[in-house]
Amino acid sequence: MDTGRRPLWQEEPATRPRMADPVRTAAVRAVIIVALTLIQAMVAFLCTLAGSWFAFPAVLSTVASTVVATWGVLDVWVTRQVWVQRNGVQSQPSSTARELRRERRRARRQRRRESREGPSRASRTAA
Repeated sequence: MDTGRRPLWQEEPATRPRMADPVRTAAVRAVIIVALTLIQAMVAFLCTLAGSWFAFPAVLSTVASTVVATWGVLDVWVTRQVWVQRNGVQSQPSSTARELRRERRRARRQRRRESREGPSRASRTAA
């Protein structure tokens, strides 16, 4: 039964890979903490405007929540950095450079060996 309408939902491939589980967990935790801190700050502001007795404790707890929210956001950043360092993709350019260094080191050692053995031994081994 084709009605000729476009579907409401179309699956599209993800443009970025999914975040790692520890990073996603830290991000969700940070978002919840920041959201609660913003709500708490709004309550403190409104209580201050109303002249309520609850304004002072609300402001104090909002300051503490701001510190906790900052900690949560930093936790996301640190968790992401640690994840990339431990499980990151080995970059091709650095591994290529490493291989070039190994080759140069081998050539240097070979030259040193030949110079220590002297020209008489090197010519005998080459023949």
